[in-house]
Amino acid sequence: MKKLSFLILLAATNPVFASEGGPFFSLRNANFVILIAFLIFLGVLAKFKVPGMLGGLLDKRAASIKADLEEARSLREEAQSILASYERKARDVQAQADQIVVAAKRDAQAAAEQAKLDLQVSIARRLKAAEDQIASAEASALKEVKDRAVQVAVAAAGEVLANQMSWNEKAAMIDSAIAEVDTRLN
Repeated sequence: MKKLSFLILLAATNPVFASEGGPFFSLRNANFVILIAFLIFLGVLAKFKVPGMLGGLLDKRAASIKADLEEARSLREEAQSILASYERKARDVQAQADQIVVAAKRDAQAAAEQAKLDLQVSIARRLKAAEDQIASAEASALKEVKDRAVQVAVAAAGEVLANQMSWNEKAAMIDSAIAEVDTRLN
């Protein structure tokens, strides 16, 4: 307070504050009255501790800003950790997807190989069945040809024999065939 009073007196002695016609320390001097009112205003402010209240409000605001900054920093760190977690999960999911694709390709290739083998086995089985059918058909046709040849030969032989043999020879031949059948059946 002493320093403030000294500064006021020093400023009052300055020729700038002197009025044109009279002394500075007079109630008729407007500058002096304004100075007194200003000093009273500062005194009232000091009496009611307004600078302390303003300082307290500024301190509260600074503390609030600091708390907001700390909260923002913690939220940023939390967001970074969550981002890192999601990036790690995304890499894991991508790795799993790559493994699934590789396994699917491997399974598809194995299935294709198995299908080729199954197709080869099926073709071999069908070829074997066709060959068996062809062989059976050949055997059947050969048998039919042989049977027909035997029938034709028997008919031709019968006709030849019938034309060359007499009735007595025919009867003797029938008797000998009956006797042969009888001996074979017993």
